[in-house]
Amino acid sequence: MSRIGKKPIIIPQGVNITLNGNNLKVKGPNGELEMSIHPNISVNVKDNLIEVTRPDDLKQNRSLHGLTRALIQNMIKGVTEGYKKVLDIVGVGYKAELKGNNLLLSMGYSHPIYFIPPAGIKLETPTPTQIVVSGIDKQLVGLVAAKIRSFRKPEPYKGKGIRYSTEVIRTKAGKTAGK
Repeated sequence: MSRIGKKPIIIPQGVNITLNGNNLKVKGPNGELEMSIHPNISVNVKDNLIEVTRPDDLKQNRSLHGLTRALIQNMIKGVTEGYKKVLDIVGVGYKAELKGNNLLLSMGYSHPIYFIPPAGIKLETPTPTQIVVSGIDKQLVGLVAAKIRSFRKPEPYKGKGIRYSTEVIRTKAGKTAGK
């Protein structure tokens, strides 16, 4: 039995769960998320608990069991608390600023980079060298943060570029002079 899959999910106060066939809707104070559930996995909503079960011990069903439970848990956490990722910009002259909802990045290229966030994502720049990506969908927040980081990944010699605030960059030693 899946250790994660067999744990019941507690539905917090103020969250509504709607199950129509294989479609699950989670509505909370921050917004609404929707997901389609694989036909082999069954989801039961009782009182303030959600239980995820599987029909047999086939490898695919075992994999989907824990995955489905984790995705539902992430949806519930997203509509109640939300998710956020913090990106730090390191480098002389590298900066970010908001123009309306769009992000303008100066990353040492010959041109500025304009990034238009998808719907459901909020960008903030508390300082010119920090970007905060927040939203209710965990996958979308991670995807947007990774896309912004890909504009200038941290390089291994000086560590210049865009990195996650919790990321540690291992720097290499440069070339040493002749004798």
